[in-house]
Amino acid sequence: MADKREKRDPYLWEALVSILGLIIFISLAILRYETDAHVPILLGVFVAAMIGMRAGYTWKEIETGMLNGITNSLQAIVILSIIGILIGVWILSGVVPTLLYYGLKILHPTIFLPAALIICSITSLATGSSWGTSGTIGIALIGIGDGLGFPLPVVAGAVLSGAYFGDKMSPLSDTTNMAPAMVGTDLYTHIKHMSYTTGVSYALTLIIEIALGFFYGGGETSMDSVNTILTGIDAQFSVNPLLLLPPLIVMALAFKKIPAVPGIVIGIIAAAILGAILQGNSFGNLLSAAYGGYTSNSGVEAVDNLLTKGGFQSMMYTVSLVICAMMFGGIMEKTNQLRVVVSVILKKAQSTGSVITATILTAIGSNLILCDQYMSIVMTGKMYAQSYTDKGLHPKNLSRAIEDSATVTANLVPWNSGGAYQAATLGVPTIAYLPFNFFCWLTPVVSMLYGWFNITITPLEEEAETPDAVAASDSV
Repeated sequence: MADKREKRDPYLWEALVSILGLIIFISLAILRYETDAHVPILLGVFVAAMIGMRAGYTWKEIETGMLNGITNSLQAIVILSIIGILIGVWILSGVVPTLLYYGLKILHPTIFLPAALIICSITSLATGSSWGTSGTIGIALIGIGDGLGFPLPVVAGAVLSGAYFGDKMSPLSDTTNMAPAMVGTDLYTHIKHMSYTTGVSYALTLIIEIALGFFYGGGETSMDSVNTILTGIDAQFSVNPLLLLPPLIVMALAFKKIPAVPGIVIGIIAAAILGAILQGNSFGNLLSAAYGGYTSNSGVEAVDNLLTKGGFQSMMYTVSLVICAMMFGGIMEKTNQLRVVVSVILKKAQSTGSVITATILTAIGSNLILCDQYMSIVMTGKMYAQSYTDKGLHPKNLSRAIEDSATVTANLVPWNSGGAYQAATLGVPTIAYLPFNFFCWLTPVVSMLYGWFNITITPLEEEAETPDAVAASDSV
């Protein structure tokens, strides 16, 4: 019977039932029962599927939407799995211990947080990857921060603030290329326009990190802890400057635009070879660490906590969470449930400030519901492109609003692929680092304020009259 029903867009209340159902199920699981989000998300999938069928979609179409959602996440799943292998192999081979060792010797507690922010910013700008930055340099900085006595959520916030600054500003970043492509502007116009909002957010973040560095840094206890960790690392690994090569190789390959997967695999192979030479690792040791991670038995609790992690198996919790979340996102996209909600918002948004605010909130909502930043960028760009033209606003205003929200907030949602990845990689729950990830929640706030106060908001007419725009038009 369902196959013969006429297909329609869901009603607003139906779409809201799906969204609220997901939020209620996850909230109850995490806040009330302190359990995992997987099954609650699947309950949300069931509700969204029932709403889709009520709107006339067949089960086959809904199933296709789920599978398309999972397909969209496969790249993230592959990278997640390989990063797990990389962490296990890099610890076994002495790469991570060497990074920790030198980092603990060089970075003083009072400058650690701003230094972590800047180091991750430079790495991410050079590679265009927030995931690659947190999965390599970020892991080492988490260990160094722990050794210096910093709360791990504070360190994770500094790492991710820097990582996502580069992710949204680097011309090598996939999101930085995707956002302007979705709305009809060019890459470098997009980056230049983002610099106005991003510069303010980054400056505020740097000031906060400097202040937190003085608040948390220093003290005899921290330095005693550092010396204990250095002794524990020395007892377990042969520390050698050559072991800095694998992360340098990964960054260099990313800068050369080598795809993430082969670049990471080459980094794993380089570490494995150096580990065999410098640590005496066997092939069996390598396989065990690659699958099950590394287990530290130094007898020094701080060292064992830092270095017992990694492996393919360690990422399976996160992979399963991503699959569940993308099933829900795929149904919401296939059955137009999110589009219905946004169309209502657009009818209410009349001023420039309200349109930009609506864009940013839609992108954040998409990260909550579709569970993937790429889907959020595509969906928001498609939904708002015509409305910006109708209101006489240049497309670069839209691409900036999308990147100021979709790109930077994905890692703030525990069940989003971004949040799940970062929590698994850094070993810090998403909810724990969220308040300290200053750049990622300040950026959308600054961007909305720019919209309401009409700061650097470019109309179509003004852009058309500039010599650069005329030249670009002629070249096309």
